[in-house]
Amino acid sequence: MTYGLLSNFTAHAGKGDDLVGYLLRAAELLESNPGCIAYIVGTSGEPDAVHVFELWTNQGAHDACLEPENIRALIEQARPLIAAVSGQTQLSVHGGKGMRV
Repeated sequence: MTYGLLSNFTAHAGKGDDLVGYLLRAAELLESNPGCIAYIVGTSGEPDAVHVFELWTNQGAHDACLEPENIRALIEQARPLIAAVSGQTQLSVHGGKGMRV
């Protein structure tokens, strides 16, 4: 079953755009990862709120993506920008428009 993850972050005041930048760099690094179907970064108009939707071939592919040194380094650089993680929702994704499975 395809694995999805919805994450909601709140950046420190005035740092939302910086956090978006780091997350978009993560998306670039994931371009060559065959287990990553989608990695979408968005904002909602709430101050410094950033949302990420991830779609993976399976949860193992997601977990493995966190291991490479370049990904770990990017996470460490972005972490100080995050004031809170207001929620993460794991999904078993059954299908939909735009999905390649």
